[in-house]
Amino acid sequence: MRAFQRISAKLLFVMSMVAASPANAQESSTFSVKLMTPETALVAARAALEECRRQGFQAAVAVVDRFGILQVLLRDRFAGAHTVGVSSDKAWTAASFRTPSGALGEETQAGKPMSALRSFPRVMAAGGGQVIERGGVLLGGIGVSGAPGGDADDSCAKAGVRAITDLLELDG
Repeated sequence: MRAFQRISAKLLFVMSMVAASPANAQESSTFSVKLMTPETALVAARAALEECRRQGFQAAVAVVDRFGILQVLLRDRFAGAHTVGVSSDKAWTAASFRTPSGALGEETQAGKPMSALRSFPRVMAAGGGQVIERGGVLLGGIGVSGAPGGDADDSCAKAGVRAITDLLELDG
């Protein structure tokens, strides 16, 4: 009889855990996401490009949505051909990993536990990619390539993010 009581108690416990699980607590099988408009992405890209120009850099700027899909790409007249792909990959990296691409660069150096990520396609573990988010909600990423070094690319990307901060009002 005792064995039956223990099994019954365990079964009751497991059933209560299943009933309280997040999957059962959901009211719907779908969810909504917030996305930047193309106009907002363009404002960010233009601001980043203008900041690079102000500093004397010829660069490319890419803005991706929360899924890493390119929304806007601007390339200044004399920016190198490589800057198109690099800026896009920096934006993708920031959005995909939800961390600035330069920070990922530090975490993926040789000998560190995440070093293998550098061999993953599209990962650009160098400064110049910034996350675009508001209120803890991921909206996308912005990447800049063409300035002399990751810190300079970052300063341009951050200018792009600052330019749209007020436009990114999220509903409750």
